[in-house]
Amino acid sequence: MYKTQAESQEFLKGFLPSLEETPPDREVVLCVPFTDLNLLSKSLHGSRVQLGAQNVHWEDCGAYTGEISGPMLTEIGVRYVIIGHSERRQYFGETDETVNWRLKAAQKNGLTPILCVGETKFQRDAGETESLIISQLEKDLVDVDQGNLAIAYEPIWAIGTGDTCEATEANRVIGLIRSQLNNPSVTIQYGGSVKPNNIDEIMAQPEIDGVLVGGASLEPTSFARIVNYK
Repeated sequence: MYKTQAESQEFLKGFLPSLEETPPDREVVLCVPFTDLNLLSKSLHGSRVQLGAQNVHWEDCGAYTGEISGPMLTEIGVRYVIIGHSERRQYFGETDETVNWRLKAAQKNGLTPILCVGETKFQRDAGETESLIISQLEKDLVDVDQGNLAIAYEPIWAIGTGDTCEATEANRVIGLIRSQLNNPSVTIQYGGSVKPNNIDEIMAQPEIDGVLVGGASLEPTSFARIVNYK
């Protein structure tokens, strides 16, 4: 929940020029608050940056005050949507069942969902990382098309806590995620305190296809360094 429309415009002024040096095979997506989507859809038109939302409802319309539907997103050029982010699960009551509904609704409307899975510190310390993630995937991906999907592994214990998930450990867990899929070519990202000073090591890992960036994406120079990893 960052950036007014004015702040978003200021961000783009600092960020877009840095993409001139970005290799053409890299995909860049900005997933912004709902109030910024329409403005960015116009501002990013013709650029190489795709637009994403941070959530979508499972119905196309209805008495769901405060929610946003797939048709509302696709109408303004949104291509991606984050679903099941740890903060949605932790603070707003998202369950594996509602995550599954949202995933299917996103795909029905032509959006590519970015499914987030991951464990808390309590779960990791209890040795439940593998079983929890396998369970999340089994429940979340029921009847979901794995040909139009991205997954982000976010170790909740490594987000904004000062604890870090070693790149090799992130690679191991992402390999586990891949082993559970029908389609091994699904893009699987890492999302846990990704920063300019660790992006090169993260992206050197063989199982990691990309990153889902939080706080480090709020500042143009910082995010540009991540996009332009070496």
